[in-house]
Amino acid sequence: MSDSSVRKRIVLLAGATGLVGGECLRLLSSDDSETQLRAIIRRHLPPKLRLPGVSEHVVDFDKMDDAPEIFRVDQVFCALGTTIRKAGSQEAFRRVDYDYSLMIASLALEQGAKHFLLVSSLGANAGSHIFYNRVKGELEEAIIKLGYRSVTIARPSLLLGERDEFRLGEEIGKRIYWLLPKKWQPVQATQVASSLVNSSKVDSPGIRIFENSELITK
Repeated sequence: MSDSSVRKRIVLLAGATGLVGGECLRLLSSDDSETQLRAIIRRHLPPKLRLPGVSEHVVDFDKMDDAPEIFRVDQVFCALGTTIRKAGSQEAFRRVDYDYSLMIASLALEQGAKHFLLVSSLGANAGSHIFYNRVKGELEEAIIKLGYRSVTIARPSLLLGERDEFRLGEEIGKRIYWLLPKKWQPVQATQVASSLVNSSKVDSPGIRIFENSELITK
């Protein structure tokens, strides 16, 4: 794809300010000879993420369908996510993690996107009694049902990386990870992002799910 006559793939990234999303942004922006990158965000990117070749699109996530041209892309990376504590309620959490993510997927598919790449979670299961896992599982199922040519899903455990805020659970995980089976061990956000970006370059049709143990070995 180094031939200048070959059209760059157009990629939309949602969740660029998160741990995995930020790493995806860095990897995708470094490949600007092959990729035209758009970041859909609620507020402008912080200085450290304002990288060359990244086009910022600040939108009201409740009115995303007002700007369909933003979603005219080849691939979508969705790393949107919050916590119930940060969102304030289960309803608000679901709004971000399920409703917004599914809306982005639907709008992009309508505009011709072929590959959807999703950051989900270890334990994602639509039938789970755990609310968080159930929402993640319901989203996976809804995305797959949309009919994308390719769907890639990453199911990481506890994410490790440089955060702006302190998280006790992450600090504990760093210290005891070696006691856990590999499928539950914490994983670096860079490893998750790398798996997704590599999958986008291969761009094979079908459904590909990276379980946590696979992400750790990437």
